[in-house]
Amino acid sequence: MTQLPRLVSATANPHKLAEIAGILHALVELLPRPAEVPDVVEDAGTLEGNARLKAAAVCAATGMPAVSDDTGLFIDALGGEPGVETAYYAGPNATYAENRAKTLAALQGVADRHARFRTVVMVVWPDGSELAVEGVCEGLIATEERGDRGFGYDPLFIPADGDGRTFSLMTDDEKNEISHRGRAFQALVGALRERATSGLD
Repeated sequence: MTQLPRLVSATANPHKLAEIAGILHALVELLPRPAEVPDVVEDAGTLEGNARLKAAAVCAATGMPAVSDDTGLFIDALGGEPGVETAYYAGPNATYAENRAKTLAALQGVADRHARFRTVVMVVWPDGSELAVEGVCEGLIATEERGDRGFGYDPLFIPADGDGRTFSLMTDDEKNEISHRGRAFQALVGALRERATSGLD
């Protein structure tokens, strides 16, 4: 039996960690970030840069390959906001609910509600090599919250490849099949297999 790739997750967000683990189930052995490893300041200014900062820090702290992702919600009518600041849209200590409330307020009366989620996943190895993939999900911002599953902006985001439901109204499997994070981590699995085939691991 082929040994699964082992990666240390750079995220300490339990919701995100559970979602990633669900996507990678039986494909990658995902190890939690050690409690003693502190949060990394995400100040690179891009999704790619932030993902690299987090993965590199955890790789350096553990001596193991580390995986990190960074996600942004880009809303056309808001000039691409909240973008890289998606997690902190309503402030540095904002709750999910506060971020959603600010989004709805900013789009009050706006007809064009097109948006997209973009996730960049980065793996950094102890030898300094790295691998980056991404996933994108186009969609619309709902005019009100719908559903109570998931986290973040899930109650507001209606994926274009879905059936009109928000992510919060979908099961985990339904969401992971078409979500930005699902697509990014499925791309990661393919890239890891290609790397293994090429003899880099």
